[in-house]
Formats: sequence, structure tokens, C-alpha cells
Amino acid sequence: MPVNGGRRVFLWLQAVACTALALVGVAGPVAAREFRAADIQEESYPTVQALRYMDQLVTERTGGRHRIRVFHSRQLGEESQTIEQTRVGAIDINRINVAAIGNAVPSLNALALPFLFRSDDHLYKVIDGTIGEDILDALEPSGFIGLTFYDSGARSIYTVNKPVRTLDDLKGLRIRVQQSDLMEQMVRALGAEPVGIAFGQVLTALQTKLIDGAENNWPSYVTTGHHKIARYYTVTRHTMAPEVVIMSPRAWSELSPEDRIIFRSAARESAKYMREQWQSWEVRTEKEAVDAGSTVVKTFDRTAFEDATRALRDAARADPILGPLITRIEAVH
Repeated sequence: MPVNGGRRVFLWLQAVACTALALVGVAGPVAAREFRAADIQEESYPTVQALRYMDQLVTERTGGRHRIRVFHSRQLGEESQTIEQTRVGAIDINRINVAAIGNAVPSLNALALPFLFRSDDHLYKVIDGTIGEDILDALEPSGFIGLTFYDSGARSIYTVNKPVRTLDDLKGLRIRVQQSDLMEQMVRALGAEPVGIAFGQVLTALQTKLIDGAENNWPSYVTTGHHKIARYYTVTRHTMAPEVVIMSPRAWSELSPEDRIIFRSAARESAKYMREQWQSWEVRTEKEAVDAGSTVVKTFDRTAFEDATRALRDAARADPILGPLITRIEAVH
């Protein structure tokens, strides 16, 4: 389906959402079905390819009874729109960043806290282990079935007019963030003004100077063309919030116990596939940015950035839900 058909699909999904909500808990196992999966990234992006790999596994293991049709490039809406549509069953499967869904599932905010993870390896040990399993289980009371985590690299700050090396360089800048309370608090703690706009609107906002910069990982910085406008990329790696693959309770209720095992297994195998793709993409897109003229700042006042966001981590530790999770995460070695 072409991207410009996305608006029609989105309006149709809105129209059926109320009906889908009424059917949650009523549907039973179905013999065969095509499941709709949403992703805001463009077609070749690792998360989209991983969802397609999941489709291949599901198709093979169900003998073609079940399929997953992947809608990429925001065809089913921006992240903020697809969350509720997944909850009510208008969208069956959704790949979404944990920070974007943190307002709906507070426990996920633990994974998005700034400067919490010490390294990629630390993150992998958390999301691949019992902590990750517990967090996926915690999605169900909020109206989602957690299937697996995808990688999302580390997010860093990029700007249009000047490089960021100190907190003073951020003062007064309008920085785009995901539509997340936690991300807004983080950017405000760093001294900048957070602007919560949809992912698909960031390029225009940079071009029209509505914002002075944004923050994201290497692949997203390059595949969106942001690197052509915001040519200063400071490798702050301030958050390593992963992606989470969720399923609507309605779609889940339509799977037999045997098919649920197949879907979970396929999702987790697609996560391994995605991680392999992701690592090569990070290397390639960083090189593309440099070759295109981006200035990469790797030396900056990291301690000051960590100190500026310490209050956010301390407040989270005092939270009865997040506190125990953070303690467990920090204890992983």
C-alpha cells in the first residue's frame, strides 16, 4: 500500500475502533487470519524487516493459516495514534518505542530513564532476562500483550545552528522529543525547551526552524534526512530506550494456545534477527552522516549531563512501581 494511502487507512481504523473495543474478550480462536502490524519507520528499516521476518516464521509454522501484513511509514498513523488503536484491536501488532508508550504503561518508563544503562551489553542482559519478561507481563493489565523487545540503539542530540558540548549550549534551544512526559522532563532538565511533535513532522519542523534540533539514534537521524538540516550530532547516548512489540488483547484472544506459542516464538526470533540488522545499520548510517557533512561531537561534558538528569532517576527510584525495577536493573552485571 502506498504511503499516501495511509490517511484513508487511518480514518478507517478510527471508524472500526469502537466496534473493536466492544468485541474485546468476546472473540475466540479463529482458523485463519491476516494480522495487521504497524511501524512508523520506512520500508527498509530494521524494525520493519524484523516484523516481516516474524511474518515469514508465522506463515511457515502455521502452514499459511495465519499471516502478518506489515504497514510501514506511518500508514496506520503516528505512534501516539497507534497505541490506543492497538489497545482496542483496530491494529493487531505494533512496534513502538517504550518511551512513546510509557504514559500508558508506566513500568516501561524504567527502560527510558536517562543515563540508566551502562552499555549495550547491560541493556541486552536486562531485556533478554527475567526483568524483561516481567516488564512484558506488566503490559497486560494496561491492555496490551507484550511479545518481545527490539533494539533501538542509543539516542543522541542533534542541532541545526551549533554543536552541543555543554549544558550552556542547550539553553533556550527548542528540542523535539517523543510525545512522552518523561522525555519532556529530561530535555527540560538539560536546560532546553522540549517540543513534543510527531515523528513524521520533525523534518518540516527543522526546515522551518520551528525547532532547533531533536534527539534520536543514528539510523533514524539519517533515514529521515534530518542529517541534511541538523548537521551537528553530539553522541550523548542519553537514553537507550528499546522498542517493544505489542499485540492487542482482541487479536491475542483469536489465537489458539498452540498458535500463541508460535507467535511468541516468532516474535523473539525476529528480535534476534533485528539486532543483527541494527548493528550494521548503526555503523553504516554514522558513516553516511559523516560523508554527507555532519559534524560528530564525541567529546562533551557528560558528567554535567548525568548530574542534570539525576533528579529524574531519583524520583523514579522513589516510585513504588519504578523503584524496584531500577534497583534490579542497576544490579545486573
